Amino acid sequence: MSDAWTAVRGRPTRFLASAWPWRSLAYVGSTVPVGVAWLILLLVVLGVGVATIVVVAGLFVLAGVPRLARRAASGERRRLRLMFPERPANRPGRVSGPEIGVMVLLATVFWPVDAIALVMLSAPIVLLCAPVLVRHDVVDVAGWRVDHTGEAWAAAAAGLGALVLLAYAVTALACAQAALVRHLLEESKARLAEAVQQLRRSRSGLVDAFETERRRIERDLHDGVQQRLVALTMTLGSAELDLADGPGLDLVREAHHQAEQALADLRTTIRGIHPQVLTDHGLAAAVHEIAGRSPVPVHLRLALDGRLPSAVEAAAYFFVSENLTNVVRHAQARSAQVQARIEDHALIVSVVDDGIGGADPQAGTGLAGLHARIDALDGELDISSPTGGPTQVRMTCPIR
Repeated sequence: MSDAWTAVRGRPTRFLASAWPWRSLAYVGSTVPVGVAWLILLLVVLGVGVATIVVVAGLFVLAGVPRLARRAASGERRRLRLMFPERPANRPGRVSGPEIGVMVLLATVFWPVDAIALVMLSAPIVLLCAPVLVRHDVVDVAGWRVDHTGEAWAAAAAGLGALVLLAYAVTALACAQAALVRHLLEESKARLAEAVQQLRRSRSGLVDAFETERRRIERDLHDGVQQRLVALTMTLGSAELDLADGPGLDLVREAHHQAEQALADLRTTIRGIHPQVLTDHGLAAAVHEIAGRSPVPVHLRLALDGRLPSAVEAAAYFFVSENLTNVVRHAQARSAQVQARIEDHALIVSVVDDGIGGADPQAGTGLAGLHARIDALDGELDISSPTGGPTQVRMTCPIR
């Protein structure tokens, strides 16, 4: 559980067994002395400043209030780690109005409320200890007079229930105060940056989930369907040897031919999902294989050392494959060139042809699909294809 509010909304047993009630109690309990200290210090500074303002010295004293606010905000940022250990508030570059607001809230509102909450905690604690206390004296809590052992155990049960309820109440109070302080101390740009970072993490998670599912489908096709088709072709081949000439043999031969064609189509499909050479040997070897199958001569300039993240390699592979397919089908080109290099922690791949140009990303789904795939990795896709050529398509994908 990343924060206390998430824990409160979870299962009660898990919440009560976690450290969050104790962290919340520490946050609320520390607010009282901190708030009282800032109240006293603020009253002294304001009192001295107002009293000496006629001799100008008071202006210098009052000018120190923003510094006090900065110190109070710094202390609250440290205390926020009790409630938001993974998301501490940012530190702005200059003293801001919200920092003064945090100091005023501490000195006037937060500590009295938290002091009342701590006083309320004492009642269920006394009730919980009633079986021990009643042996020495009568226990009187909020008008409930406990003077014998049986009633003391009932009081202890009631105290335990009240303590559970107060654990939720104190945690909710700590969450509310910490969330308000964090909201005041955070700048809007910092909140926006955090939201963008969370979006990037979620998109990376989707890409990883897609790669996992893709591997599962590839494995099922390779180890399941493909093996069954291989067995079928072998069975049909054996049947051909056992049958005499006639219509039956012709049908078996036709079925054998169709099974072999289906097996070839399946292997092409598996290769299209994710080629084995890319998994085994990396992007450079996979690009060489694509170029070797192209009817248009392809010149390669690959400066790739080592392996890249699988999602980046897959995106680059399909980028090259799609663009070389477009060169063959539409460009009327005599040759093409593929370049790939690592620069500033990013993979840059470009495909250039000497064809007729005029490539339109909106005319088909191929380039649009590439754009979506690369965009999911925070990459960029640039297309330059004036009429008459040449056409250059370039992808830039960060490597994390």
